[in-house]
Amino acid sequence: MTRYDRKHLIYLYWRESWRRVRRQLALAHFALTRATVKIPERLVVAPTDLRIIDPFVAEEIIADRFPLAGRMMATEGESPFLLPPPSPAFEARLHAFAWLRHIRADKSDEACLKARRLVDQWIQTQGKRFDSAVWSVDIAAQRLIAWLSHSPVVLQGAESHFYRRFMKSIAVHIRYIRRMTEHCALPEARFRARIALAMASMALPLKPSAVRKAGLDLDRELEAQIGADGGHISRNPRVALDLLFDLLPLRQTYVNLGHDVPGRLIQGIDRMYPALRFFRHQSGDLALFNGATATLANELMAVLRYDETAGKPFRSLPHLDYHRLAAEGTVVLVDTGMARSSDLSRNAHAGCLSFEMSSGRYRFVTNSGAPKFAGGDYRQAARVTAAHSTVVVNETSSAQFSESDFLGPVMIGGVETVAAERDQSASGADRLLASHDGYLASFGLIHERELVLSADGARLRGADRFHARAKKGATPPPSHATARFHVHPAIAIVPKSDDTVLLAAPDGESWLFSCPGFLVEITEDIFFADASGLRKSEQLEISFSIAETPEIRWEFRRA
Repeated sequence: MTRYDRKHLIYLYWRESWRRVRRQLALAHFALTRATVKIPERLVVAPTDLRIIDPFVAEEIIADRFPLAGRMMATEGESPFLLPPPSPAFEARLHAFAWLRHIRADKSDEACLKARRLVDQWIQTQGKRFDSAVWSVDIAAQRLIAWLSHSPVVLQGAESHFYRRFMKSIAVHIRYIRRMTEHCALPEARFRARIALAMASMALPLKPSAVRKAGLDLDRELEAQIGADGGHISRNPRVALDLLFDLLPLRQTYVNLGHDVPGRLIQGIDRMYPALRFFRHQSGDLALFNGATATLANELMAVLRYDETAGKPFRSLPHLDYHRLAAEGTVVLVDTGMARSSDLSRNAHAGCLSFEMSSGRYRFVTNSGAPKFAGGDYRQAARVTAAHSTVVVNETSSAQFSESDFLGPVMIGGVETVAAERDQSASGADRLLASHDGYLASFGLIHERELVLSADGARLRGADRFHARAKKGATPPPSHATARFHVHPAIAIVPKSDDTVLLAAPDGESWLFSCPGFLVEITEDIFFADASGLRKSEQLEISFSIAETPEIRWEFRRA
């Protein structure tokens, strides 16, 4: 019996049902007590926002055009909160109010009045619709952080009536987030909620006990979600970057106001930086594992410039189960883990044993990544094993996903055990041997991948092999395998022979890929994680019969 047998599915349905019941009870209690919130007299401080400001976005918003989540919506003077959103991602961005930061590029009275009117429209039209998607814990927490951080823009020249409505809405947000956070299934959303409450505890003239409690709650979330190696439990490299955008200003606000910094806040930030550097390629990009999407260079640098933990990246993240092989300008990052709970699997990808490789200024081999703004179908397509640089058996993912609207996109089958060992040869070559059982239940197979990076970084040798582990008396179905190597769109692919191709970067650096004795096909692909949206790309495919050839060997060699 697997971990995801019938009994486990029944348990998942029961747990989700109970969570929804508790959430509804908490929401009902909040609705009854909402009128008793005490309106704060003033704001003490506005935390800094480290995210990049774009003056063009400010100009568009002032002109009633909202360029958010890869879409544009022209309101022609109407409230954007009353118009149908062009996509769910657009709706989430609009109601999170992070776009307020762009208004800081134009601090004119006209710009501030526009920001204030938009906030007031939201309060009037959405401020009491607590059962809507725009009041999810994650969006509510982002909205509270944005309102606090950009309150100087919103309140510049504000009349007393608006000031009071604004402060009341902030108080309502605080009570709502406090009440609803524990019923949120997404760990990242719970983390952001604790950050928002800690920010609010200092931004408002609250009692010292309230500041300490918010700090203790944040400490507990840090302890639960940031591993000893500094990685976030989601196993998504991008999550740490997004959290640091809020944690760094929070830390500085504690210091500036003379409050005791929560004990684990500084330690947590110091642990997160090495993990962030671990996932950074030679190109400066973050690796695309488990939901990570496009990361602009200026986004990453906006956070890394505060890094005080100088040092080389770790060779592995043992709590997250990732490995990094690096030598002389070549970096290979490998996923050797799995989601550790159903909640953590909601955004996880079926990419066990996939890898990415960068050299010089470019990433040559990549995973397809997660789309930044695309719809649910594309997000789910990006999660399957075929969208990762690894081997697929019978075009089946190594992990399966629920299609139930009730459960959500949790993993309901696949990898249960991953083994990995690391050693170094006498010549200095770095070797990783790892295996997973994601195809054991379906096909009676264990997938094993071996990667060896030479000491000079000029050669990466790989082997993919399958071991039969069929149950006694059972005959596994015929299995066909396809090894895929997704090539970054910036890299040109030039065929050299049936089993060899040349990968060339725009700056002239090039690598030869070969798989002796097998046809290396160049096929069409989609790169989901481009900053501009979905992008056409190409991939290398090697197809083979596992029964006839249980092992293939391949190599990347610097040309």
